Amino acid sequence: MNFLSVLAAIFCFGIIIFIHELGHFFVAKKCGVRVLEFAIGMGPAIFQKQIGETKYALRLLPVGGYCAMDGEDETKDDPRAFRSRPVWQRILVTVAGAVMNIILGFILIIATTCLDTAITSTTVSGFHQNEAGADISTSSQWLQPGDRFVSINGLHIFTASDISYALQNDNCETFTIVVERAGEKMTLENVKFLDTETQGLLDFYVYPREKTVLSVLGHSLKETVSTARLIWISLIDLLSGKYGFHDLSGVVGIVDSTADFVSQSPTLREKVYSLLYMMSFITVNVGIFNLIPFPALDGGRLVFLIIEAIRRKPIKAETEGKIHFIGLAVLMLLMIVITCQDVTRLFQ
Repeated sequence: MNFLSVLAAIFCFGIIIFIHELGHFFVAKKCGVRVLEFAIGMGPAIFQKQIGETKYALRLLPVGGYCAMDGEDETKDDPRAFRSRPVWQRILVTVAGAVMNIILGFILIIATTCLDTAITSTTVSGFHQNEAGADISTSSQWLQPGDRFVSINGLHIFTASDISYALQNDNCETFTIVVERAGEKMTLENVKFLDTETQGLLDFYVYPREKTVLSVLGHSLKETVSTARLIWISLIDLLSGKYGFHDLSGVVGIVDSTADFVSQSPTLREKVYSLLYMMSFITVNVGIFNLIPFPALDGGRLVFLIIEAIRRKPIKAETEGKIHFIGLAVLMLLMIVITCQDVTRLFQ
């Protein structure tokens, strides 16, 4: 890892936060909400400037940002206050940040797909062999060239990355898979994947697909959906105890991992690819995380707005504000603990 890689990782993380807050800002302006401050970063301001009714600020700590709107946590007799706007407009403002993150992820995945020599399919083309031409793949006992993966252990397969995730995430020796063979779906039980020489689970090859405008867009859309689903699965696994608290990473850990990943790439083209790939994963992660229905997150605010839309009566601003304040305090405490954990890993 080098200094330039760290700077690139911090810069890219800042772009992701900027895009998220820009989503809130743009939709709020379009819906007539008064925006008091648009800030990237937290803590003391490095630069700030008042333009019209909005203050724009760049703050010292690159760990987040915010779009402060008038009347978010209080009721005001002002048509431009956030809580005075129709509930459907407030819903649009609330989800805009996450939507922008996911759109950015889609664009970045298009870029990485274009940098690849070909699109990796989910159709088996052959199996691993040694130098003597002997079969060293166990899955060849069940699979055939031309089989297209449909699901593995119940996980629907959209892209080749889903195959890798399904095989490596499930702690089991055999798998139940569904493939499409000769136009018909077949369920194969107790399938074992193993390259007997390398001990790797990916013991087969898949066909490449030609890159066209439609194939790139289709693959990128599937990869975006797959990444978003992976994040939800990981959150569920965390809550179920499959992953522990020590598996979490904050901003420091994310920047460190990104910088390491980029610095290990030997050529400039591969470094750009690695950086864009990590950015796509992180920005979709930020978008999905913000939609979690937890107080202070966009998802928590969305829950209150949905309740208001159903009962046609808002929850008291003071009550909602207190709940979000508690949620924010919990998140800040969690962020501090995770950051300390990240820093400890750096020294270890």
